[in-house]
Amino acid sequence: MSIKPGSCLCGEVTFEIEGDFDNLYLCHCSRCRKDTGSAHGANLFSSTAKLKWLSGFDKVTNFTLPSTQHNKSFCSICGSALPNIQRGGQLLVVPAGSLDCDLHITPTSHIFISSKANWDKDLHKFPMIETLPT
Repeated sequence: MSIKPGSCLCGEVTFEIEGDFDNLYLCHCSRCRKDTGSAHGANLFSSTAKLKWLSGFDKVTNFTLPSTQHNKSFCSICGSALPNIQRGGQLLVVPAGSLDCDLHITPTSHIFISSKANWDKDLHKFPMIETLPT
């Protein structure tokens, strides 16, 4: 069983995940697009992995969109997305970008594609630049 380290952007919150992930979903629902500010959320799901907070747990803020099951945890200082436990402790959801290690899982599927942003198509066709363009 592997241990995967993770943290927020400012480094105040650190954690580790012990165990494996069941799925990596790229979610195109309007809620995930809104709370990531991107084309989709990229979240890892596990029914068996364990989350251990190493530092900054007091900086973790949780938000559940009223009248929904849409939940997000984030650093109260820098706003970075962080793991959370859902479904009464049965499901660990980890934003893939919050991990500080390589992943050995590929996306399981794109989900909620009927909500996909109209500009999110053929993205592989555009130039790929190593750094900020000048």
